[in-house]
Amino acid sequence: MSKRKYTHIKAMEQQIIRMREAGMTRQEIADELGLTKEQVKGWVKRYNRRGRIFLQEYEHKAKGRPRKDGQPPKQDIQKELDRLRMENKLLRDFLQSTERM
Repeated sequence: MSKRKYTHIKAMEQQIIRMREAGMTRQEIADELGLTKEQVKGWVKRYNRRGRIFLQEYEHKAKGRPRKDGQPPKQDIQKELDRLRMENKLLRDFLQSTERM
């Protein structure tokens, strides 16, 4: 059977699932359905990812560097609050000592 260049692989989902459950390899599935191994591999990868998301086993984590929006990480909020209170007290003491307050 010749390889298809373009196909709606969604239409073959149930067949692919049955073949995977039967223990067929990706290459065997591709040969049987007239697809390329990469098409089957991509579909299996997407199918597994969807399954993890639906079963809540997959926790979405942002990719890349964290944004530089000036917000401290949540675990450092208490430390930041303590630091600001200390700065506030020091400034108040300084202004009182210079008699500006």
